[in-house]
Amino acid sequence: MKKTYLLVDGYNIIFAWNELKELSEKSLDEARDRLVHILSNYQGVKKYEVIVVFDAYKVTGGIGSAEKLGNITVVFTKEAETADNYIESTVGKLKRNSDVLVATSDNLEQAIIMSKGAVRLSASELLLDVNKVNKKIEEKIKYERPVKDNLLLDNLDKETRAIFEKMRRE
Repeated sequence: MKKTYLLVDGYNIIFAWNELKELSEKSLDEARDRLVHILSNYQGVKKYEVIVVFDAYKVTGGIGSAEKLGNITVVFTKEAETADNYIESTVGKLKRNSDVLVATSDNLEQAIIMSKGAVRLSASELLLDVNKVNKKIEEKIKYERPVKDNLLLDNLDKETRAIFEKMRRE
């Protein structure tokens, strides 16, 4: 079974989503962290291999970095390398054995990655899908943990309830 990768142009998404754009005006670090958190929840449902790429091409002497944060990989490009360059190169490597989605609203970048065989996802399309996933998570939580009378027994899983019920009957 093929893996599906989602490559995200981090700053492109931050500046396209209102919530993150507003947050970035106060703190770019917080906006990055929030995006990573949002995508981590998203990955938990979609099961994509998520790679978020942030430009660091203007960082003098920047050697670049990649680290696993929870269930996603966060990449900072090296000096003189843009997120677009990194994404294009990575699409070329991954496309041979995997399905690849790229989230960016950069029209030129979309054309390039599509020519390499990846599927483009605009920032607004990604946001819509993230919101759908969040609603599914909320519904699942409500379905699996309905609010009851807040008794201890109401908040136990089925197996533990069965054990207590058996003890009560004996």
